[in-house]
This record gives sequence, structure tokens and C-alpha cells, in this order.
Amino acid sequence: MTSNPVTVTVAYHVVPGREAEFHSWGWALLGASAQQSGFLGGGVLVDREAEWHVVYRFASDGTARAWEDSTARAQWDARVVGFARQAGRTSVRGSQAWFDSQTATPKAPAPPSKWKLWFVNMSAVFPPVLLFNLIVLPYLGGLNPFVRTLLLCLCVTALVTWILMPRLQRFFKKWLYPPLQALRGRHKRRTA
Repeated sequence: MTSNPVTVTVAYHVVPGREAEFHSWGWALLGASAQQSGFLGGGVLVDREAEWHVVYRFASDGTARAWEDSTARAQWDARVVGFARQAGRTSVRGSQAWFDSQTATPKAPAPPSKWKLWFVNMSAVFPPVLLFNLIVLPYLGGLNPFVRTLLLCLCVTALVTWILMPRLQRFFKKWLYPPLQALRGRHKRRTA
């Protein structure tokens, strides 16, 4: 292995419903590239919501270019036309990607839908309001309604903010942020 291996990442937009074909094509492409001299490995990174990536590594820029300019690679590119289109290509020499400050930061997960937030909030607010109304308010009947309401809001808000919401957010994390959970198991590396 040379001191300057090259890692190439090719991004693709896959036609919805044709993901399985693309996945098979990507691994078959890597199998074909494994027959070329200088091939060090690769993988298919799956992202069902955005781009898919085919990543491969060669011992040098010359061996990577030889594969990319070959007729075999052109034939593989022709096979993918019906179900995906190339969206971009990056090439990184050596360990540059690990130390390059210009690399893109990962996107933050999308916020949960409004109805899910409503459900979690109701699950946190309803029980303490109900208990406060049943247990505490009968003893505060003689107080001014403004003071009673202020006490209710102060007690319930404190309870929800510091005790209930942190626990409910941990409990419902996989339900609120499913793409984040799916990413953890989705990008498992396989070598060709």
C-alpha cells in the first residue's frame, strides 16, 4: 500500500422505490472494482431520505483514475441510469479528510412533527394539573382566583420542566426522532 491512498465518494439520488436495485448495483460495482489493481475496499452508505453514497478506496490516485476511466466502469455507470443519477463526487487523498476543517458537518435531525410534540406535552402537563385540581385546590378555595392560578402554574411548570419532560423525552426518543435512531444502524460498513 502506498502512503497516499485515495478515497472516492460518489453521491447518487435514487428513484423512490428503486432503492433495493441501487443497493445491489452498488455492491456489484464494488465487486467489479475489487478486480482492479490497487483496490483497497469500499462500501455503500444507505440514506433513505437523501443521497446514497458509493465509497471506494484505491492505493493511489493513478489506480483510482484507471478504474474510473475504464470501459468496465462506464458499463456500470450505464446500468444505473434507470434508477439513480449521480449527484456529486469527492476524492480525498491520504488522511486528509480526518484533519480537513472544511469537511461538512452532519445535519441536525429534523424536529418531530407537531402532533407528536403535542402528545408528549399533554402527557407531561395533564397528570400534574389533574392532581393539583383534585388534591390542592380544595384547600385553596378561599384564595383569590389569580393567586390560585399562579400557584397552579408555578407548581405544574416546575414539575413538568425539571421532572416529567426530561423523563418523557428520554422515553419517547426513538419515537420522536426515528431518522436519528435509524442512522445508528444504517451505515454499517461492509467491504467488497
